[in-house]
Amino acid sequence: MSTDTNIAVLETARQHFSAGDIAAYLTTLYAPDTAAHFLPPGLPPGFAGLELFYGAFHTGFPDAQLHFDDVVAEGDKLAVRYHIAATHSGEFNGIPATGKPVSIGGATIMRFVDGKVVERWSQSDFLGLMQQLGVVPA
Repeated sequence: MSTDTNIAVLETARQHFSAGDIAAYLTTLYAPDTAAHFLPPGLPPGFAGLELFYGAFHTGFPDAQLHFDDVVAEGDKLAVRYHIAATHSGEFNGIPATGKPVSIGGATIMRFVDGKVVERWSQSDFLGLMQQLGVVPA
């Protein structure tokens, strides 16, 4: 697949994420056996872990809007610098809703095969998120 196709798949997935359709986000973007190198310890690998990870995030931040700040494509990989704007209006990892607006930045590299992500590395500012929620001192 071309880099243009991979970028189009990523954009469609972004739209699903921002619309709150996590199931469509996952099935649009990820292959069933994706190696998600960013999942926290204790989550199962692959699609099952992705469902749990994104499901928990969406429960805590159901209005999350995903924005791409930079997208760089080379070969079968896309690198993306992104940020998510959201409101903490549901429980997230045991933290009751605070009603606080948050912004989470991050960067990711995704490897595509046949229009699906088969491998992903990602870093997000979850410490900054915890500080914005008031759970960790700034």
